[in-house]
Amino acid sequence: MPENILIAIAWPYANAEIHVGNLTGSHLPGDIVARYHRLKGNKVLVVSGTDSHGTPIVIAAEREGKSVEEVYKKYHESFIEVFKGYGITYDMFTTTHSENHFKVSQAMFLALQKNGFLFKQFSKQWYSPSANKFLPDRYVEGTCYICGFEGARSDQCDNCGNVLEPEKLKNPRAKTGDGQLELRETEHFYLDLSKLEPAVKKFLEERAPHMRDTVIGESLRKIESEGLKPRSITRDIEWGIPIPTDEPGWETKKLYVWFEAVIGYLSAPIEWAQVAGEGETWREWWINPAAKQLHFIGKDNIFFHTSQWPAELMGAGSAFMEFFAGDANAVPLTLPYDVPANQFMNLESQKISGSRNWAVWCLDALTRYDPDALRYYLTVNMPENKDSDWDWTEFVARNNNELVATWGNLANRVLSFCYKHWDGHVPNVAESDLRDGDRELLQTIAAGFDSVGAELDAVRLRSALGETMKLATAVNVYLDVNAPWSAVKTDKDGAAKTIYTALRAIDSLKVMFSPFLPFTCERLHGFLGYESPVSGEQFTEDVTDSLGTHKVLRYRGVGRDGIPPYLWKPSELKPGQKLNQPAPLFKKLEPSVAEEERGRLGS
Repeated sequence: MPENILIAIAWPYANAEIHVGNLTGSHLPGDIVARYHRLKGNKVLVVSGTDSHGTPIVIAAEREGKSVEEVYKKYHESFIEVFKGYGITYDMFTTTHSENHFKVSQAMFLALQKNGFLFKQFSKQWYSPSANKFLPDRYVEGTCYICGFEGARSDQCDNCGNVLEPEKLKNPRAKTGDGQLELRETEHFYLDLSKLEPAVKKFLEERAPHMRDTVIGESLRKIESEGLKPRSITRDIEWGIPIPTDEPGWETKKLYVWFEAVIGYLSAPIEWAQVAGEGETWREWWINPAAKQLHFIGKDNIFFHTSQWPAELMGAGSAFMEFFAGDANAVPLTLPYDVPANQFMNLESQKISGSRNWAVWCLDALTRYDPDALRYYLTVNMPENKDSDWDWTEFVARNNNELVATWGNLANRVLSFCYKHWDGHVPNVAESDLRDGDRELLQTIAAGFDSVGAELDAVRLRSALGETMKLATAVNVYLDVNAPWSAVKTDKDGAAKTIYTALRAIDSLKVMFSPFLPFTCERLHGFLGYESPVSGEQFTEDVTDSLGTHKVLRYRGVGRDGIPPYLWKPSELKPGQKLNQPAPLFKKLEPSVAEEERGRLGS
């Protein structure tokens, strides 16, 4: 029976373009897993969107001399172009600046308030007398009082990863140059995580068997060493979601971006159902204890996804549906199943830095390289358990020695040879006529659906791709032994059996490679004579609500109700099937590419 799989991917901030570190950190792994589950016939929903609120966007707007809405929409539409270009198949890539997201976030706030998990408290925050305003967290930088890093924000240190108390920041200064700062009291709502700590700890312990050691270890250590402390969930800022209260004095405050952004994993499926005309089907992923939710993020956001977000969900309970839909008898919301957080990708042994242009920008890279070549290198080099490093020399070598030589050359030479010698058709070979060596190869390839599938189920994507490439190598070895290129002159029947077997193996490998290399596998699918596609198509829509119009990226699946037929299985390629004229799948790169690309860095 098909499973309901929700792939929830980190929401990128609308203040900078997307680079390869962002892509391999969350968006690409989420897409690979989604494509795999679709091939298995599961009901998959992939959601994310632009994180359109918070101080970073306000700072970017001030820097660019534009309105905040202009800036967020510029980056939002750029993100959509990136994901279309790399084939990240979002069912709904939206924005937090939508009427739907406002409503869902406010319902979550009210549910937590009703259940006694919110309280108001005065605290000290950095204030600029010259600007006559409180400065949000990211407007203030200083020295981290834990690790000594001099560029820490007042709420979090990117160097040691700790959440900070603003009043303890050393040598505070305003990023906007708003003069001398002083601490003043301001009132905010707090989420009482200390009340929810036992439930969060139990949740983590239950999820431990299928969470990465790096994720579960960090999450439990934080609870055991520090405990979960109340966190403010409102801010003194003009851009964002209004706080749902009629009390005076709160008009100039908004929901804290890290409280409301994670709620996007719930609001995006609701918007998808509305836009797609699917009614209340979003509940199949969100009010369904059997559904599996996977949250793809980077290591710097582990706390928010393994502790704060589950705490919000458990604290809101069934009261969320009471405030959102007037349903007083609803069951609680579904909790995350796994949070496969990746580590960081560096570049040429240095930390990626947008300000220094020390980055491989995703849209720019697509002007010179095919998306599958980039997807391949990002996957074999994915920072799953430790930081990795993008190296341009290795990129060229991996492309040429593995993608081109091992897999691309295998597919092209077999199809080209068959197209020439068997008049553009699969050799007409009966299953009963196959030799022992032919059957052994097909059995080895068939077993790959279990072994590669097990790695994908566990979100070990580097290993899954490596296993698939090993199977491609096994087919190359089989061809070297049977040498159909020469056998065709003296034993065409034997050569036909070899080519038929190799085509069946390639057809199977096409399915196993397709989550990683969707563009070239779709082309190969066509070369093999199939008419229906392996996967669906991406498209954009404009959604208009009370806040204006925003663009969304969506995915149209294949098969009934968008669920493809079960394709994660060995080839059923028919003898005599008509082929289409094949062509090379990949391009070989010159060694000089590495130095050319290094010359672009930092310029």
